[in-house]
Amino acid sequence: MLNENFITLTLPVKKNIALIAHDNEKHALIDWCREHKDILKNHFLCGTGTTARMITDHTGLQVKGYNSGPLGGDQQIGAKIVEGQIDLVIFFSDPLTAQPHDPDVKALLRIAQVYDIPMANTRATADFIITSPLMNQAYQHSVINFNKNIADRAKSL
Repeated sequence: MLNENFITLTLPVKKNIALIAHDNEKHALIDWCREHKDILKNHFLCGTGTTARMITDHTGLQVKGYNSGPLGGDQQIGAKIVEGQIDLVIFFSDPLTAQPHDPDVKALLRIAQVYDIPMANTRATADFIITSPLMNQAYQHSVINFNKNIADRAKSL
């Protein structure tokens, strides 16, 4: 049954993967990328500035870099999610250290949830996602029909 409140989006076979890590987690993410290099090399990779540069330097994977997190990189990744240009986020966050850009991180987490984008915040979750059979196929998922939502809100205000 088709529900006009939702639309179906498709994550393609070749995924657009954002790679992000807080400072204390950058080397763990680099190690994870090395471990999964054979899978990652088949996808488009991007990330926040320092993390993207370090992954490229240490693994040879090509990672398009945006600004570093504190300089708006998390928000740039969030905007790419909204534009339909990010399909998956791997974010090794540091749960034990306060981050000065924590509101930006929370906004990124929220927008990934709104757009039903798979997001791993731990190595175990990243391992489960990257080894899933869904990584090798297109995946359809439903999200809020934002155009209808906006039209309905405009009528009610």
